[in-house]
Amino acid sequence: MAARSAALKVDWAKITTSLGLRGQTAASLQAFKKRNDDVRRKLQQLKELPTTVDFAHYRRVLKNQAIVDEIERRFNAFQPATYDLNRQLKAIEAFEVEAIKNAEATKEKVDLELKDLEKTLKNIEEARPFEDLTVDEVAAAEPSIDEKTTKLVTKGRWSVPGYKERFGDLSVL
Repeated sequence: MAARSAALKVDWAKITTSLGLRGQTAASLQAFKKRNDDVRRKLQQLKELPTTVDFAHYRRVLKNQAIVDEIERRFNAFQPATYDLNRQLKAIEAFEVEAIKNAEATKEKVDLELKDLEKTLKNIEEARPFEDLTVDEVAAAEPSIDEKTTKLVTKGRWSVPGYKERFGDLSVL
């Protein structure tokens, strides 16, 4: 009974938001909640159904008494199936373990991404304006620029194709 009362007190929305669950973990939790609600609703409907059968009424109404006797005999002999819930409980526990593992993995990924974004933001905030950079600093930041320049000079090309069209002719200054 304690497990049932605890299950009724679970605040599903709070679990999702407080743990910051997203993606597959949140979807799995929502699917589990839906199944839980459906089963609880079905159980309530079944509890509301009448559980007694008035066989005397059917004996008065029906002509074939043998059928009523047969149905009453089978009804009285009927034993509802019992289920071992341990398998379902183990599946729920396995789901919980997997959900926690997925949530932790998601949290680690988000933390790493946040650290990377904070580092990038710090770089942007501390960066000097492009006009203040020296040629050596630009070359150190992007070594391919030095390589391309060396190639052009060794081939006897002193200007970069498209430079004049984009930035104008600096030789007229």
